[in-house]
Amino acid sequence: MDASIKTIIGLFETSVAKFGDKVYLWEKKNGEYKGSTYKEVQEEVYRLSAGLVSIGLEPGDRAGLIADGCNRWIISELAILYAGAINVPLSVKLEAATELRFRLAHSGSRFVFVSKGMAEKVELIRSQLPDLEKVIYLDGKENPGPNDLNYDWLLEQGDLYLQTDRDIFEARFQSVGPHDVANISYTSGTTADPKGIMLSHLNYTANVIQANTLMDIGSDWKTLAFLPWDHAFAHTACLYCFMYRGASVASLELGRTPLETLKNIPKNIQEIKPDMMMSVPAIAKNFRKNIEASIRKKGVMAEKLFNQGLKVAYAYNGYGYNRGKGWRAMLKPAYAFYDKMLFSKIREGFGGNVKLFVGGGALLDTELQRFFYAIGMPMCQGYGLSEASPVISSNALHAIKFGSSGKLVKYMSLKIIDADGNELPVGEKGEIVVKGDNVMLGYWNNPAATADTVREGWLHTGDMGYMDKDGFLYVLGRFKSLLIGNDGEKYSPEGIEEALIDQSPFIDQCMLYNNQNPYTVGMIVPNMGAINRELEKRGLQAGTEAGDTESLRIIQQEIDAYKSGGKFEGEFPERWLPTTVAILPEAFTEQNHLLNSTMKMVRAKITEYFNQELEFLYTPEAKNIVNDRNLTAIRKWGQQE
Repeated sequence: MDASIKTIIGLFETSVAKFGDKVYLWEKKNGEYKGSTYKEVQEEVYRLSAGLVSIGLEPGDRAGLIADGCNRWIISELAILYAGAINVPLSVKLEAATELRFRLAHSGSRFVFVSKGMAEKVELIRSQLPDLEKVIYLDGKENPGPNDLNYDWLLEQGDLYLQTDRDIFEARFQSVGPHDVANISYTSGTTADPKGIMLSHLNYTANVIQANTLMDIGSDWKTLAFLPWDHAFAHTACLYCFMYRGASVASLELGRTPLETLKNIPKNIQEIKPDMMMSVPAIAKNFRKNIEASIRKKGVMAEKLFNQGLKVAYAYNGYGYNRGKGWRAMLKPAYAFYDKMLFSKIREGFGGNVKLFVGGGALLDTELQRFFYAIGMPMCQGYGLSEASPVISSNALHAIKFGSSGKLVKYMSLKIIDADGNELPVGEKGEIVVKGDNVMLGYWNNPAATADTVREGWLHTGDMGYMDKDGFLYVLGRFKSLLIGNDGEKYSPEGIEEALIDQSPFIDQCMLYNNQNPYTVGMIVPNMGAINRELEKRGLQAGTEAGDTESLRIIQQEIDAYKSGGKFEGEFPERWLPTTVAILPEAFTEQNHLLNSTMKMVRAKITEYFNQELEFLYTPEAKNIVNDRNLTAIRKWGQQE
């Protein structure tokens, strides 16, 4: 481990010395991407940080940062850190009145940096934040008040300060130590009282070096950072891991609305031609849907050829680690044919340079891994936790096993333990606990939660998993999300949920539930486009009574495929498959707070939100999927299609 890099400041200064004239940041300006070199970024960091020191930001002070990913996001964070202060990175998706206000108040932030699109949120709540002294506008503000500061003005103040007090400024950033807090990063807020994770400079630099023991990022590599920059995964694995290697990071072009910004991803990928990208399952699924939709548009023959190519590729690739080995070697010519004819064209749609995706944020279904590996863009599933800065393990190009969360990073210890804290042998399931320089200092102003989570240096993740004989980690899900039978037996539902979503074109979202009940039930959001296409094949019209009834039977057939006699029989224990199913009247979204900012289901809120549906699922009428409640829901979805 590189012992000389123990602070983020040391990490950045080392990279500037090594890669000064190389581009670190790409940003869209006046219709095209412009690059800023490591030296240019350093100069702006110095100017902004000196400006912050000149207006009274002290070591240990907190400053919030709420903005979409852009050059000024990372420059602002570095400037805060160079002043010896603490950044509080905040999601742009937070509600102002509750979530944002809580975090700024709880952290005691004196300053807050805000982009144009987020300014209104801060304006709404600033009078309720007694600790908040100044608001710094990244994009400027017309007619600023006495406590409003424009970013450019702050740069000018920094210039003046550096002319007279450069020695004081340099002494300030050189005094920042490894165990000083760099960030207070708040948990995603599945409860009303999220916890502030204190991550030190050493936590970050240690994890950057740990993560780089699995990934071999080239200094000429580029990535398009379309995940939120405040999120631990993008923050460490992208912004700082790429910095460590002298590689470059492009921000996503902002649209007028969040949807328009999302639509810029394919266009920006073509412009940047990234070598590697970071993704979460929700985005990976959208990529796959778009690929399949474009193939469908080319006609039945093209779709058949593509599916045949996938079949060959799946067989050739095996489970990743045994790709092309043994009898699979015979498939190499056939795979090469389909790769040249089909898959290479798909890769061109991603710029043509993508060597791999790194997947994080949630569990990734094996089927998605198979799909992206088949088309020549391996999706290397990883595992991490914000409290671990966050990278714990990952698949990598030299070590892939589908279904696993990969190999452990070096310079970190991991154990699987039982309920009594005893270490379990290879292959046995228990709680994942880790120890290393990447483990957080604790939760801000919450010693009780800290003591419960970090014990004798070991971070108790709350996740269930096991290690296999080849050193791959398998993560089975959160203990809090487990299904619990009426006999007390527990089971993680995520594998079943993901299989139903990914192996069925007719199911968009799914959540299973069992809290000491006689049987497990399922809540499903249908994909009506796919269902309507299937109805047409069966000679039925969507929106008719017969069509609605058949739509429900189609969904039931997808679930029955995992039961005795079905094509996926034995994939999961039958007692944990849903006995009854409710078609939900609306989807899980961020707007209704049933998905968090990383697109994970917030299970407690879903069970509360759909409590009437859950109650109904344990009635005799629900035993037949074709019931009045489900018919009403499917009819509603049909009308929206």
